[in-house]
Amino acid sequence: MQTAVRFAAIGMLVIIAYGDVRTRRIPNVLAAAIAMLGLVRIILAGDSIAAGYTLVAGTAIFATAFLLFWCGALGGGDAKLIAAMALLVGYQDVLGFLFLMSLCGGALALAILAREKLGPLTSCFSRPTSIRVATRILGSVAEPARSTVPYGVAIAAAGIIILVLETPSVR
Repeated sequence: MQTAVRFAAIGMLVIIAYGDVRTRRIPNVLAAAIAMLGLVRIILAGDSIAAGYTLVAGTAIFATAFLLFWCGALGGGDAKLIAAMALLVGYQDVLGFLFLMSLCGGALALAILAREKLGPLTSCFSRPTSIRVATRILGSVAEPARSTVPYGVAIAAAGIIILVLETPSVR
């Protein structure tokens, strides 16, 4: 049964990552489904001490993520998904999950930054000259939109890695 829960979670994480890239949103229903799968795993494990530690870790992570959301450093869906993933991976793997999540998030942010920095170099070859001149003459250069990092991708990637590498005998 644990294997079925892991495969279902991996499938949902792939859907979450794809949706976050496309819309920059993580639906509440998917974050809640991940949390429910985490609770199912806790129940299936049958270890009340591990369940308590996992619930405390999940609560602490949710409080921290909520503060980051409140400060504007993290999206609301990201905060909920991180807490749900803490329930899913369990207290034993939560630090590894958070470490992988930060690595994946950093790599993703660097990739987005590189794309933005290289974007002007590549767009000057594909843009008609008359538009560039007209923009300079009129002085109406549009302010570029603030880029965001679809952090749900990093959360999902770290979760998938932890779930794939998890030994079946642990739970």
